[in-house]
Amino acid sequence: MANKKVFFWSIVVALGGFLFGFDTAVISGAEKAIQKLWQLNVFEHGLTVAIALIGTVLGSLTGGIPSDKYGRKNTLFGIAVLYLLSSMGTALAPDWYTFLVFRFLGGVGIGVSSVTAPLYISEISPAKTRGKMVALFQFNIVFGILAAYLSNYLFAGIGEHDWRWMLGVQAVPSIIFLVMVLVVPESPRWLLLMRPGRTEEAKRTLQIANPDANVNQMVTDILLSAQETDDQGHKPSLFSKKYSLPITLAVLFAFFNQVSGINAIIYYAPRIFEMVGLGQESALLSSAGIGLVNFLFTLLAMNVIDRFGRRTLMLIGSLGLIVTLGLVAKAFYQEEFSGIAVPIYLFVYIAFFAFSQGAVIWVFISEIFPNQVRASGQALGSFTHWIMAALIAFSFPYIAETLGGGNTFMIFTGMMVLQLIFVWRMMPETKGTSLEKIEKSVVFH
Repeated sequence: MANKKVFFWSIVVALGGFLFGFDTAVISGAEKAIQKLWQLNVFEHGLTVAIALIGTVLGSLTGGIPSDKYGRKNTLFGIAVLYLLSSMGTALAPDWYTFLVFRFLGGVGIGVSSVTAPLYISEISPAKTRGKMVALFQFNIVFGILAAYLSNYLFAGIGEHDWRWMLGVQAVPSIIFLVMVLVVPESPRWLLLMRPGRTEEAKRTLQIANPDANVNQMVTDILLSAQETDDQGHKPSLFSKKYSLPITLAVLFAFFNQVSGINAIIYYAPRIFEMVGLGQESALLSSAGIGLVNFLFTLLAMNVIDRFGRRTLMLIGSLGLIVTLGLVAKAFYQEEFSGIAVPIYLFVYIAFFAFSQGAVIWVFISEIFPNQVRASGQALGSFTHWIMAALIAFSFPYIAETLGGGNTFMIFTGMMVLQLIFVWRMMPETKGTSLEKIEKSVVFH
């Protein structure tokens, strides 16, 4: 029963991931109608699509602040409010400027969600199932993307303002998230470190999550982890020298996540498929296939991450990404565009990515920082992820046109070789270990 409660709490918080994925993808069905309605030029159209990503970068950069100051639960409630405002505001927007404001707020919600939701789930989960619980967040992101594509398909053509329904329907899961987050407990680690007067409340939650553990010992370990000071007797900040290793791990992990080319391939899949000779209809169908493969292999990874470990999944994934990206580059170099070879290579690429980087990133970054700087460390990893996502998304069309498809995919291949070396030489295994033990034995020694 205890683990069922933790699973329920994690599912509720992972709804933030569902809204994250839905909000990210839903614009794809509305952007052409919006461009036509408000007669947007090329710059204005680009800004309409990109404004949420700008909000996401800002939200991820600052998301650790409310998480520490007001608590994980209150911050999650605020995220739900942002999603609700964004869905209603964009659906009812009377003009382009209003639309931009509410779309930007949705992006901020995504950014803060990518910090707070994995942070909360990692702090509430028992060590032996923490990987699966935090991976629920990534699973729900992928599920949200699929749901947005399906929702757009169902609303398409229902009337002149079908795009308003596409955007407005997000209000339903937003309200569910807003109500359900009220029933989850606050993070016990946040309570112990930030609200000493609520120690008994923290103990009760820890006992539910860890029924076989010595809760008093857990509380002692958590409090001890927060008592470390620097040479001057102050609590060290995130960028203290002592945290250089977790910072390096988080930044490199997030960097490699994006230089795999994942967002270039997801955002520009139809264009890539047309480049290799598929017709427009086949290209769109292949893009839907990518979404399905991503969903299935994220589900698989979620169920084995605590058995095989984060590092094992990353080693398998890195090798698979090197091979598949290399094959795509070879096809471009030799102009072997007949048949379905390139789409198959990219489907297999997505499978390896979802099984490794996609499933592991939010789990690993949420585990490697000590309690007292976890929120700001999570924010740093999330910000690195999103700023790289923005750079790749904006630069891919120019790079592909300037360097050609072969050279572009060879760059991605080379980056994955570097990722393999990073995983092999630097990445620690964190499965089945308490957050406090990771701090003591894995990260710092």
